[in-house]
Amino acid sequence: MHVGMRIPPMGREMGLEGIIQWASKNGLGSIDLPQVDAEIRKMCDSAEIGIGTVDWGAGGGLLSKDDGAREEAVSAMKARIQAVGEYGSGVIFLCLAPDDRLQARAETFEVFKQVYPEIVEDAEAHEVFLAIEPWPGPAPAYPNLGCTPETLRAVFDVVPSPNLGICYDPSHFARIGVDYKRVLMEFGSRVRHVHAKDTELLADGLYEFGCLGQSFGQRYGYGEGWWRYCIPGWGVVDWKWVIARLEELGYDGPLAIELEDHRYSGSAEKNAAGILAAKSYLEDILG
Repeated sequence: MHVGMRIPPMGREMGLEGIIQWASKNGLGSIDLPQVDAEIRKMCDSAEIGIGTVDWGAGGGLLSKDDGAREEAVSAMKARIQAVGEYGSGVIFLCLAPDDRLQARAETFEVFKQVYPEIVEDAEAHEVFLAIEPWPGPAPAYPNLGCTPETLRAVFDVVPSPNLGICYDPSHFARIGVDYKRVLMEFGSRVRHVHAKDTELLADGLYEFGCLGQSFGQRYGYGEGWWRYCIPGWGVVDWKWVIARLEELGYDGPLAIELEDHRYSGSAEKNAAGILAAKSYLEDILG
């Protein structure tokens, strides 16, 4: 197991090659990429840094109720699977998100049953794994599948293949009230990637807004007033417990820092400080 990262906002200023070089020079073991091809793989190899996940990146067309949008997305996903199998680490990061953000999860699941068996069969053929992130999606519908044990079980009942797994991110479970420890113990064999992000629960915000979130303004850039995302060590997640259980489960991949913390937002200098603070915290636990 090692500490890696997703590309933070400063990556937009530095460019892809620049952020790859920065990550390598600062001792990150891997970097999650928005896409991959021969040139990007060469950049990573030259910088002596591993590739974590590669994003699916093409939105919610796979779970659209529109036949044309869905067919186009299936073709794009198969091309992405082939590229990741050839040039990546063999893991694609995705959310089970529909294009209609008000679409009910039950409706999305009906589309999932039509589409994903074929997608995962293609992933098997290329020895690629799909890692579902448990981001619930935006308010007010929170439309994404895979963010609760209920929907994860349903998804894996339809597609039991080990090539469909999860990107374990305890911050998302913590913010919606799902026991992140119990999730890891139930679905630990499905972990294909890990995001190192935490959630701080704010008692004053919960009193002020309830779990409905703010009506006026936005207290934090990454949160709903009563919770906020933060770097590991600042929230409710017990990272010593998480890392110990991951070791026991045989996970040996990245702990990819996902920087969504208002304390480290707004400049490249703050972004860099946030990544390095999270890296130091996690490496102290890894030993």
